[in-house]
Amino acid sequence: MLYFWHYVANRVLTTLSNMFTDLNLTDMETCYKVFRREVVEAILPTLKQDRFGIEPEMTAKVARRGYRVYEIGITYSGRTYEAGKKIGLRDAFKALWCILRYWRWD
Repeated sequence: MLYFWHYVANRVLTTLSNMFTDLNLTDMETCYKVFRREVVEAILPTLKQDRFGIEPEMTAKVARRGYRVYEIGITYSGRTYEAGKKIGLRDAFKALWCILRYWRWD
């Protein structure tokens, strides 16, 4: 199950992230990320966010350092709130704030 407004919010956040990082990701908030050890060692000490703010922060910091980013397709099955979905409007605003913060000020 994929809620329509969650899809719209994800597309908007991904598009804004792509604009500010000059990447071409299909889903910035995917939560499935794999890094080489040197990338983790470079960005891990600087990470400040948790929850849904960590995705735009990591994306911005990886892009700013010029690391090459690859995407591999995954299969996704959406969940209902009853099944454990935890994201809400507050999380979307937090992600937006993080996109702007880590593009501009960090």
